[in-house]
Amino acid sequence: MNNLKTAFLLIGLTALLVWLGSAVGGASGAQFAFVFALLMNAGAYWFSDKLVLRMYGARPVSESEAPMLYSLVADLAQRAQIPMPSVYVIRDAGLNAFATGRGPQHAAVAVTEGLLRSLDRGELAGVLAHELSHVKHRDILIGTVAATLVGAVSMLSNWVQWGAMFGGLHRSHDEHGGNPLALLLVAMV
Repeated sequence: MNNLKTAFLLIGLTALLVWLGSAVGGASGAQFAFVFALLMNAGAYWFSDKLVLRMYGARPVSESEAPMLYSLVADLAQRAQIPMPSVYVIRDAGLNAFATGRGPQHAAVAVTEGLLRSLDRGELAGVLAHELSHVKHRDILIGTVAATLVGAVSMLSNWVQWGAMFGGLHRSHDEHGGNPLALLLVAMV
């Protein structure tokens, strides 16, 4: 079911980007937005987990580097009947953990150093079990793709906003620029 939700999310956001591109730049704007959406969809699907991990400065850890964390993840993954995800640690004093990836075969679990210091083994097991439930039920792909595509919409909106301010959104048949209502909508989005 979550794969279907992800497909609808990708289609819906692609349609939104194409509509915005069309409203602002006519047919060429729609074409640009469609190509941009295809690239963002592919990037979100294949690389969003790596981007999220890099954004947080997560580093992979081995069993010898974090034996308790690694054994907890391995035990919980075995109980959940999913493949062992990659394990990452984030240098941060905050209390946070998350799972990312396209699915159980390509999943990663990351925890902050603050969480490792603050929780006992049982509490940490509860947090990790929660994160692995996202892996098992494929919730992570939807969240990861949504976050990446929201970033894409934001980036496109910034591009359009700056283009509108400097007159770069003229259509060939319209000397006065794009649709002002569409420009206002894009600026608000």
